[in-house]
Amino acid sequence: MTGDFGNPARQRSSVVQHIRGLAPTLAPAERRVADAITAEPRLVVSTTITELAQRCSTSETTVVRFCRRAGFRGYAELRLAVATELGADQARADGGLTPGTDIDRDDTLQELVRKVAFADVRAIQETMEHLDIGQLDRVITALSAARRISLFGMGASAFAAQDLQHKLLRVDRIALAIADSHLALGTAALLSAEDVAVGLSHTGETSEVVAYLRVARDHGATTVAIVNYPRSPLTRHADLVITTQVRETRFRSGAMASRLAQLAVVDCVFLGMAQRSYDATLQALTRTHQVVHPEDSTRRQ
Repeated sequence: MTGDFGNPARQRSSVVQHIRGLAPTLAPAERRVADAITAEPRLVVSTTITELAQRCSTSETTVVRFCRRAGFRGYAELRLAVATELGADQARADGGLTPGTDIDRDDTLQELVRKVAFADVRAIQETMEHLDIGQLDRVITALSAARRISLFGMGASAFAAQDLQHKLLRVDRIALAIADSHLALGTAALLSAEDVAVGLSHTGETSEVVAYLRVARDHGATTVAIVNYPRSPLTRHADLVITTQVRETRFRSGAMASRLAQLAVVDCVFLGMAQRSYDATLQALTRTHQVVHPEDSTRRQ
């Protein structure tokens, strides 16, 4: 860093606090940049210099000039400082835990429980924060229009496939989660352009799931991959891809944490479909609930 913020005494205050204090001394265009950052610090982390300039109705040159007035060499250095500060704030809020924190040999049971809860919550939070809404919308559209929906995952991913099958069957959608790899390949070979095949795999490298999605696509079906790694063998055979954000640790494998992230994605997909046929979905859910829990209907009479 350069300028006033390079002073060690100044660095003890937060970046955002420093910018807030500097704002009254800035020119109007630079002040708009400062106000945008102090109002929403994450904006700096998630936008390019061009996007920030457009948002503040100013130029990239003005943003660079603001960065230097604030004591940074440029926008990249400002982004890094804000991202580091936000990460430190989150770590303090989480009791010093950070994503990827593993259990230790000497952890108490209470500490172990706290780490498990933190990892589970973060897996869902990070997946939702980075979810591509455009891709999600296209997946919902494809599934809503499908004649048949075929689902296949192995290991922990099989639970998410079965969960989506259960939800879809309750609202009168033809969906099948397949547990056997040979049956999955046979089913994939019978799909057509009217159908959708969904392959679930944390790594995107499970050979059986990759083969299933490849066969489904070869026979004309729309293919969807739900994976943690966007550049994986499975995504090469997918028309649409939804990614989770799960960090593995030594004891808490991807298979453990990915289950929760995948289930969160499944909920988003199902509720998105349900919203598009709101009345029909409510009616179907009511009918299936009454059959499974007839005592509830009797109690209300």
